[in-house]
Amino acid sequence: MKVFRGLPNDRARAPCALTIGNFDGVHRGHQALLAHVTASARRLGLEAAVMTFEPHPREYFAQRANDLSRAPARIANLRDKLESLSNAGVDRVIVEHFNEHFAAMSPDDFTQRVLVEGLHVKWLMVGDDFCYGARRAGNVALLAEAGKRHGFEVYSLPAVLHDATRISSSAVRAALAQGDFNATRALLGHDYSMSGHVIHGAKLGRTLGFPTLNLRVVHRPALAGIFVVQVHGLADGPLPAVASLGVRPTVEDAGRMLLEVHVFDWNQSCYGKLVRVEFLAKLRDEEKYVDLPTLTAAIERDARQARAWFARRAGGGAVTATDRI
Repeated sequence: MKVFRGLPNDRARAPCALTIGNFDGVHRGHQALLAHVTASARRLGLEAAVMTFEPHPREYFAQRANDLSRAPARIANLRDKLESLSNAGVDRVIVEHFNEHFAAMSPDDFTQRVLVEGLHVKWLMVGDDFCYGARRAGNVALLAEAGKRHGFEVYSLPAVLHDATRISSSAVRAALAQGDFNATRALLGHDYSMSGHVIHGAKLGRTLGFPTLNLRVVHRPALAGIFVVQVHGLADGPLPAVASLGVRPTVEDAGRMLLEVHVFDWNQSCYGKLVRVEFLAKLRDEEKYVDLPTLTAAIERDARQARAWFARRAGGGAVTATDRI
């Protein structure tokens, strides 16, 4: 899969079947849309292409209004999003920088400069609630009219439902915020995970007797707390672990998000390795403790509970993804 930061240059502008969206989480609704795009691309002899945005448009407008509370939490980082799009059979991804210039583009300018001249679109599918252009002035009907003028087909995909509820990134965020990994799996079609490179930390976990793999979290994630997890990428199979995802309020007051993972019975150096952390159950919310001994005691309880979770699963006991133990 080819990835472009912004519109491709002239030599890379092969005619394409395209879809447009944020694709945060690449949930089952997104997957249905991508299946239509890739199938039509193969049928028409085109490249299957996706245009997505960085930052998320709502994040951009929240930053401009100096009110980050209006920015959506992220389900997936860009690496994980691109991997999901590749797994869906996409040939080309355009990661468009969403900025003031792009936000001010009229629907007509977007059609002419981006779709026609920039991407050579021949076939286009979007969700039935798709809007585009400055002040979201364009909709599917306007896009279909533009397609007739410029020679590309336009289709819209109705909402994909789960238990009569629309599958959406907002629904996935809500399930993750509640620690409901059964609901999350039903919406995504797979278990939820985050990937990242292992970075150096303050080594406090090692001092407390619980060394951790540290993964930087650039954007505000859709979940936080203490979790039962398993780690992929360190051995032939997944390794059981317990993880903290949050701002580390007892030892740091900088608001910096970090994913800290204590892998059971593992002491090998793995700095720089790319790992994937799969979330299985939530134990509790993050807390601030009065001192390090109290924090250590809490970590010990978390580790015991996580080990018990894995022991019950290995023994065939009743374990669900929403267990809080």
